[in-house]
Amino acid sequence: MAVLETIFGRQKALIGVVHLESLPGSPGWGRDAGAVVERALADARAIEEAGFDGLILENFGDAPFARAFAGRGAVAGLAAAGAMVAEAVDLPVGVNVLRSDGRSAVAVAAAIGGRFIRVNVHTGAAVTDQGIIQGEAMETMLSVRDMSPGLAVFADVFVKHAAPLGDISLEQSAKDAVERGLASALIVTGEATGSPAASEHLIRVKAAVPGTPVLVGSGVTAETAGAVLGEADGIIVGSAIMESGRAANPIDPGRAKTFAEAARG
Repeated sequence: MAVLETIFGRQKALIGVVHLESLPGSPGWGRDAGAVVERALADARAIEEAGFDGLILENFGDAPFARAFAGRGAVAGLAAAGAMVAEAVDLPVGVNVLRSDGRSAVAVAAAIGGRFIRVNVHTGAAVTDQGIIQGEAMETMLSVRDMSPGLAVFADVFVKHAAPLGDISLEQSAKDAVERGLASALIVTGEATGSPAASEHLIRVKAAVPGTPVLVGSGVTAETAGAVLGEADGIIVGSAIMESGRAANPIDPGRAKTFAEAARG
C-alpha cells in the first residue's frame, strides 16, 4: 500500500471529489470561467477543512461526455481550475477526465503538479452510455513516462455506468489492470454514480491483486464509511458530501466533516 502512503501520508486515504461545472466546449457551457474556478476553490477548501487526505477534479459538468478525447476546452478548463486549486490547498490533487481520457488526465496532472489520475477504462473494453470504450493503457503509461514520471494511475475495475465487453471475470480484469496495464491502484464502484459497491466485489478484487491498494469509488455514505474503510484501502466520495447528497452540487462543509469523522471512527 506504499503508493497511498507516499501520496497521502496514510495507508488508507479519504479522497473528496470536486465536480467542475461545465467547461468550454461542452454542451452545457454558458458560465464564465471565473465562476467555475470560484466554485472549484470553495469545494476544494471545504474538502481540506473537513479533514480529507486528498481531492480529485472531474469535468462532471461536461455531460454528455466524449467517448475518447475530451476536447481542448475540457483540458484547458481542468488545467486552469486545477492550477488554482493546487495553489489554494495543501492536499494532493488528482485528475479524472471523463469519460475515460487518460492521456488528457496525465497532461493536466503534469501541468498542475497532480499526484494521481483516475482512468475509468484503463484496460479491456466496456459498453457505456458513450458507446464502446477501449482501454488505452499503453498510450496512458507512455504519457506518464514522457510528461509526469511517478504519476500514479488509479484504474476502475468494472466501472459504473458500464458493462465489460466480453466474457472476463472481475478477478482477471483486476489482474490485467495491474500486471499488464501497470495501474498503481484499483477502484471498485457500484452500477451508477451514488450506488454502493458490492462488498463481495471489493473482497474479490483485493484477493486477486494482493499488495495493490483497492479503493471504493461510489455509494459510500457517512453511515457506511467506517465499515467500508475497514475493508477498503481508501474511499473516493462525491455525492455524499455534496449539498442534499446529490452529485454536481457544491460541497456541503458539514456533510464533508461528518463523513470524514465517521470514516476515521
